[in-house]
Amino acid sequence: MTVGLVIVTYNAEAFIGRALRAVAAQSRLPDDVVIIDNASADGTCRAVEEAIAGGPLHVRVVPAGANIGFAAANNRGVALLAHCDAIALLNPDAFPEPGWLAALLAAAEARPDAGSFASRLMLDGQPGWLDGVGDVCHVSGLVWRHAHGQLAQHVPEAHRSGPVFSACAAAALYRRADWLRAGGLDERFFCYAEDVDLGFRLQLAGRPCWYVADAVVHHLGSASTGVGSDFAVYHGHRNLEWLFVKNMPSPLLWRYLPLHLLTWPLLLVWFGARGRGVSFARAKWDALRGMRVAWRARQVVQASRVVSNGQVRRLLDRRSLLRRLVGRA
Repeated sequence: MTVGLVIVTYNAEAFIGRALRAVAAQSRLPDDVVIIDNASADGTCRAVEEAIAGGPLHVRVVPAGANIGFAAANNRGVALLAHCDAIALLNPDAFPEPGWLAALLAAAEARPDAGSFASRLMLDGQPGWLDGVGDVCHVSGLVWRHAHGQLAQHVPEAHRSGPVFSACAAAALYRRADWLRAGGLDERFFCYAEDVDLGFRLQLAGRPCWYVADAVVHHLGSASTGVGSDFAVYHGHRNLEWLFVKNMPSPLLWRYLPLHLLTWPLLLVWFGARGRGVSFARAKWDALRGMRVAWRARQVVQASRVVSNGQVRRLLDRRSLLRRLVGRA
């Protein structure tokens, strides 16, 4: 199985060199590496050149010409890797352990039924603490990384491979054929939740996600955009509306819409107390303004669905949101 690696950079000078050195140290090197640079204003491209000089990686750096977003840039990178069977995505602030890519490819060989593969993400600089064990989609339409901020020793599922809802695209593997059939990442999302949206579409197409416990990556997270920033709140919570409308089968959409709408005032209070209320409100307003396009996309997604409503419901997290808020979900 041939594999290409896509890394999207935006003002990543401080950490891209470390990421590339970690890629160069893989026990199974990628066959091709494409870096799409979203018009970085710092020394990102220089740092890339220094990191790959004289090394084993075959790297192409492609300037996007502007900040076209995480989704569009990854789609552009995948399009340049038509000769590869599988596509690995890696954030520039994600640092894989040497066996990462080999573990993902071994899982892909062993699980032909799966369309994507999730890594075990650890919080960089915080030994033993998880950044996530695959992504979760709740019936309310909220999404999160499973076990984020928990000690790995207290999360048994972190140490065993198994099915998850979707892969976090900070470090993931996709079969290129499945990526193309699903349509890749939704470029209207720009960034945030686009990976869960793709994971949902793959699930609807009968191509589930497999978590690979031995594919370990240390992740800074939101290094370019800022954790909990206005940018992150706006894009994340705008995109959640389109994700919910596009992908939720009709019986589940109408069943869980009241719960979905109930989250709006609760989250407005939550973000308002943290000085992000305006960004949250603007996100929902702009999501509604774009709902016509999302509804047209929904018709395409639902027309290609091959799994039943019951199967979709079983894939979704149905636990109490209150438990989630107090950190026990």
